[in-house]
Amino acid sequence: QLQLVESGGGLVQPGESLRLSCAASGFTLNAIGWFRQAPGKEREGVSCISSSGGTTNYADSVKGRFTISRDNAKNTVYLQMNSLKPEDTAVYYCAARVGYASCSGYVTADFGSWGQGTQVTVSS
Repeated sequence: QLQLVESGGGLVQPGESLRLSCAASGFTLNAIGWFRQAPGKEREGVSCISSSGGTTNYADSVKGRFTISRDNAKNTVYLQMNSLKPEDTAVYYCAARVGYASCSGYVTADFGSWGQGTQVTVSS
């Protein structure tokens, strides 16, 4: 079974950057998504990338600031987060869209093999 492990979280000040990594235990043809969950809030989709890396999508709240990419040779998906805001504070998770190579029309329930999450805190 595919396992995903997130890393790269931390404490940064507003306006700074972080790059999260999602390392897969093996090669996957699944689309991969990044999600986040803040205290007291539901888990929300942040970004998704197709199996080839050719198609990406983003939540409106992060468009223009976050960039998702993947290196299939390294079985790793990245989330570059720039111009971070306090409202970006959350635990960030990656997951695989089971049975799908694309992100089109995705919902959270499509995803499995959730990682353990990595904490991102944006605070001055």
